[in-house]
Order: sequence, then C-alpha cells, then structure tokens
Amino acid sequence: MQAHEIDYQIFGEEMQYVEIELDPQEIVIAEAGSFMMMENNIQMETIFGDGSQQQGSGLFGKLLNAGKRVLTGESLFMTAFLNQGNTKSKVSFASPYPGKILPIDLTEFQGKFICQKSSFLCAAKGVSVGIEFSQKLGRGLFGGEGFIMQKIEGDGMAFVHSGGTMAKKVLAHGEVLKVDTGCIIGFTKDVDYDIEFIGGIKNSIFGGEGLFYATLKGPGTVYVQSLPFSRLADRIIASAPRSGGNSRDEGSLLGGLGNLLDGDNRF
Repeated sequence: MQAHEIDYQIFGEEMQYVEIELDPQEIVIAEAGSFMMMENNIQMETIFGDGSQQQGSGLFGKLLNAGKRVLTGESLFMTAFLNQGNTKSKVSFASPYPGKILPIDLTEFQGKFICQKSSFLCAAKGVSVGIEFSQKLGRGLFGGEGFIMQKIEGDGMAFVHSGGTMAKKVLAHGEVLKVDTGCIIGFTKDVDYDIEFIGGIKNSIFGGEGLFYATLKGPGTVYVQSLPFSRLADRIIASAPRSGGNSRDEGSLLGGLGNLLDGDNRF
C-alpha cells in the first residue's frame, strides 16, 4: 500500500481546520460534511467507503467496504478531492466542534491507529478506514465506545479530531493509564485496552463519573481529550429551556432577577 504523500498545515486554536496541499493528481479523502474550502483546480467526487479498494474490487467489494462504516455510525459515502490541475492546489477541512486536530503519520505507528467512532476527519488517498471489533465482552458492554471502534491503516497521513484540549501519553511496557471511557481519542495497536469497575458504593452511586473507566496498558501511545462531545452535548441539553420556554433556574428565589445579576446563562 502506497498512500499519496500530502503536505498540510493546521490553523486555529479552539476551532481548528487543516489545509492540505495536493500535487497534481494527488487525492485526499474526507468524511462527508467536513469540507471547508478549496481552490479552483480541485475536483470533488463522492465515493463508496474510503476509496482504498476502488480499483478492481467490484460492486460487492465496494458495498462491503462501505457497509463496514455503517457499523461505526458513519455514512456509506466519503468524499474524494482530486487536484486535476498542473500546479499545487489546496483544500481545507474543519473540525465539527471545539477541540484539536491530531495529525497521524501512520508510518510512525506501524501502519495502524485505533480511534473512537466519528473521530476520523480526512486522510491521504490509499489510507484505509475500517472497523476494530472488541474481543472483550466487558469492554464492549461498558467501555463507552461499544464493541466497535475505528481503525486507520496504511502508510500515509491521516487526521482525527478531538474535543477540548488534547493530551499525549507514551506508555512504557506494563505501564497503565486509567481514563474516562469517553475521553479516549485513540491509541496505537500495541496498547491493551480494557475497562475496570470503579468500585465502592459511594463512588458508584454518588460519584457522578459513571461505573467504569478505561485502562490502557503499554507499551504504546495514547491520546486523550478533555471534552468529549457527549459531555458537551449533555451540558447543553441540561441548560436548554424546558417545555413552555422555562429555564432550569425558574424555581430559584431570584428567578428572572438572577439572570440580570449574573448574565443570561442559557445557551
């Protein structure tokens, strides 16, 4: 497998986008809806799956490859962007929510990187985006990501996005890192990923952190995000007005006066 060699630059801090420079006839693939802007020489085409098996795989092979993406909650289709001009051209892709874009050179990770569902943003043509099944029952039932995660394979550049601030942890052999199940961005293929019961009646009932956390055992590299989208969505839902237009603080002593004193705290 020889992926296209692409150049890139990441812009922004909290709401980042990645600008990819394509040589003539180079291609980058991206998730539907991540496109931001492109120059005139770039041609866009919708394809089944990730396009890594477009040649000679037949209709059934293409459908099977694309069908795997449905299991990870993604669309059957991806978008390919081809530079059909005679000079270099640029195309940009944006993160769907506040956070960071993580560039992954698969040659530095032995050709494989495992990440949470829906984190893939874009990659060079030739990179395969598939599924990674969990072989551990507890991890699949309680791990927050279910039995299926995404795997990115190949020898080119790929980009995934995370929420909030990103942390990189390099684990030595046998070293264990405990992480909230939703805070995992991804990890290298040699990392042993499992879940562990938090334990304790007070922790389980009143702790507010769930019943399980993920354990990641080295050797390998782990990337962690500070703000999973599910956590952000829960806060937005909790702060949204209830039926009839009432906010969550309607029953307070200050009522509407409280909003005047501390600002409108509704989203």
